[in-house]
Amino acid sequence: MAATPIAVVTGASSGIGAATARTLAAEGFRVVLTARRKDRIEALAADLTDAGHQATAYALDVTDRAAVDEFATAFRSLAVLVNNAGGALGADPVATGDPADWRQMYETNVIGTLNVTQALLPALTASGDGTIVILSSTAALSSYEGGGGYVAAKHGEHVLAETLRLEIVGTPVRVIEVAPGMVRTEEFATTRFRGDTEKAAKVYAGVDAPLTAEDVADTIGWAVTRPSHVNIDLLVVRPRAQASNTKVHRTL
Repeated sequence: MAATPIAVVTGASSGIGAATARTLAAEGFRVVLTARRKDRIEALAADLTDAGHQATAYALDVTDRAAVDEFATAFRSLAVLVNNAGGALGADPVATGDPADWRQMYETNVIGTLNVTQALLPALTASGDGTIVILSSTAALSSYEGGGGYVAAKHGEHVLAETLRLEIVGTPVRVIEVAPGMVRTEEFATTRFRGDTEKAAKVYAGVDAPLTAEDVADTIGWAVTRPSHVNIDLLVVRPRAQASNTKVHRTL
């Protein structure tokens, strides 16, 4: 009897990461949830287990390379890695942006993805049919005012995915990039604006049906479950009301 395929999801404590863990569990994967907030991922793992799925929680900071390397020793074979951990800080122009914010965004979005991908690539290769998903953003493809630090980090993540795909072609590992546009989750914009819920709400004001975490998770689940020879290099997903990073239809 074949072993249940394992999927690791980083940043699984909320939003897209948590929704992706639920989607992959429903698809029959044994999901390993990682995030810094241990209580959140343990609660989600318990919910999934109670629902009849297989799930494990592991507290992890993806920017801590020693911790990531230790985590990776648990896997001899791995089917899927979803690099979701990341996020945005601030919306200041380049002229006045805080370099500490830029550095933190680069560390979490780019170096965090690099750390986990490097550490788990041997197990993904050993599976004979591995998939790496990198959650970037439409910010990885197009700039917008006030987004310089986040755009730079997501461009870095996009290039990481492109380069890795070139370098490991011929191995049994796919590299999929999913780039969401406007997604309304419980934390993304609030974190970006340091807890200012009024500013966060304005991001979505008047927008008819921005994407949800479940919409993006559904997209990831579809891409991951394509036949092994099918690679979804880059999938951009936006709400119908958003034509670009700077063109959004609002009814106010």
